[in-house]
Amino acid sequence: MFMSGTIVLLSFQACNGIFSDIYDQPSPETENEYGFILVDESSHTGRIYIDATKYTEWHYIDLHEKLVTTEPIDSKAPEKWDFAVHRYDTKTNGGTVWESSVSDFHSLPNLTTLPSESFIGDEWTTDRITIDMSQMMDGIILYAEDYYNPCLSRWLDVDTSTMPPIYTLSGKVYLLRLPDGSYAALRLVNFMNDAAIKGFMTIDYMYPVTL
Repeated sequence: MFMSGTIVLLSFQACNGIFSDIYDQPSPETENEYGFILVDESSHTGRIYIDATKYTEWHYIDLHEKLVTTEPIDSKAPEKWDFAVHRYDTKTNGGTVWESSVSDFHSLPNLTTLPSESFIGDEWTTDRITIDMSQMMDGIILYAEDYYNPCLSRWLDVDTSTMPPIYTLSGKVYLLRLPDGSYAALRLVNFMNDAAIKGFMTIDYMYPVTL
């Protein structure tokens, strides 16, 4: 599934004051190991670390092959992927997502007890996928039209009603039901690196889930 990243120009009321350092940019000397950095085959668990600091990229994650492919936001998605991350936003490749009330993979309920209607699919958006914040103080933000998953994207709440924004991790486990009938459990552990630069995403996963 791929939809073109058409750019949309939207305006909003300019903020009072100057907040040039609110939306952190990566330091050029920052060096980290990215991708599937921890994998435990015996428990089907691991950790994914992504540099999602750029607003102009999607990071496509293939849980089957344990690969992360980064593409410009207006480029075609890779042939195989399961979910993707843009900054804090997410989308799936034909999947659906359920938000649990637990923070531990092994506390999830039995999969057979979950009603299908409780899983949420992707939605089309024209004002969610931010690609340019450079004119924010002039009341202008550039967005891309694309699908995103409103359920999985709740793993981090960004409250922009105050300045600076307030970031709140849900800490919850999200179940991703893939088109092949398998399930993945995902939990966003952190959205910053050791230098407190925002956009570095640490994701714990279990795949496949066999509860």
